[in-house]
Amino acid sequence: MPYFDNDFIRFFEELAKNNNKEWFDSQRKRYEQSVKKPFSAFVEEMINRIAALDPEVQIQAKDATMRINRDIRFSPDKTPYNTHYGAIISAGGRKDKSVPGLYMRFSPEGIELYGGAHMLDKDALQRVRSAIAADIKGFQKLINKAAFSKKFSGILGEKNKRIPKEFEEAAAQEPLIANKSFYYMAKLDAKEIVSDTLPDTIMDYWRAAQPVKDFLREASKA
Repeated sequence: MPYFDNDFIRFFEELAKNNNKEWFDSQRKRYEQSVKKPFSAFVEEMINRIAALDPEVQIQAKDATMRINRDIRFSPDKTPYNTHYGAIISAGGRKDKSVPGLYMRFSPEGIELYGGAHMLDKDALQRVRSAIAADIKGFQKLINKAAFSKKFSGILGEKNKRIPKEFEEAAAQEPLIANKSFYYMAKLDAKEIVSDTLPDTIMDYWRAAQPVKDFLREASKA
């Protein structure tokens, strides 16, 4: 039995056209029933599955699920609600986006899955670069494994135009050392949202990325 029905998708399609408090308040009961409750149950299931393979993940759905309310304080777009729903399953949950884990984003356009090391501070970035430079061939072997490369788009992230001199030689062999973040992503069709096999499908992606995720997590630790 799937966690979601088609009203999950319809809710966000309609929200995109009626992104205001009045409409949302009129649909709050529907939001609770079609979006919030099933998503919380789904995230709990995914946390349990991931924690069985990654004991450092000791969070609850509320620690992982992103708020539907947008932070509009510094944005020119003042629409109050996100037209997608998401969660970060990692040891840090949604409060620490620098901890490598799994970010799931559901919308009428499909499911986006992200992982890797994002929003690294200066020291963590130095440690990741050092780990890559210390074993360039090992790192390249990880990201070129068929299981990973078939499901994800490679390692993405904005690059520094200049990097510390100590990494220049290594960066000539592995340009990803110049990255400021190291993340990967995949996109699934929206029909997967209402699929009976959704948890299994996402776990397939999680397992494919686990060696890369583990490398980045260990490398970024103090």
